[in-house]
Amino acid sequence: MRILGIDPGSRLTGYGVIDMDGDHAIYIDSGCIRIAADDLAGRLKVIFDGVCEIIVRHAPACLAIEQVFMARNADSALKLGQARGAAICAGVRHDLPVSEYTPSLVKQAVTGSGRASKEQVQHMVRTLLGLSDTPQADAADALAVALCHGHTGNSLARMPGVGGSRGGRWR
Repeated sequence: MRILGIDPGSRLTGYGVIDMDGDHAIYIDSGCIRIAADDLAGRLKVIFDGVCEIIVRHAPACLAIEQVFMARNADSALKLGQARGAAICAGVRHDLPVSEYTPSLVKQAVTGSGRASKEQVQHMVRTLLGLSDTPQADAADALAVALCHGHTGNSLARMPGVGGSRGGRWR
């Protein structure tokens, strides 16, 4: 199953694409959508178009995205929520099931600690995917979201009477 992971941001949105073969994750692609537009509508369009392009290029089976956490600044949290919305709409536009994960659940799934640092997440993503170089922080976070979805989905699929994925689903 091919998974597109998204780490949303209003200025930099990370993406990561992996294939899950049972419990084994295979790296496909990762990077960042860089948003240069000054106006909010322009930034959201760049995110939507960028995620749509990645979906067309890699044909994922699903999209996994990090949930909004409340930062110190409410305005930043609102902008992050709008960036998430643009990415979610791109997934739904392409008929992908969308699953959401909290930042602490993503960190827990990848590092074993829900309070891991960005550097720890980068290190574990590199290790788990057998990468020769450490991915940029936002791309590593997106790969971690995809890994979380892949491993959570595999765990849930093995449980009797449980189907689907962890977190909310948009369709």
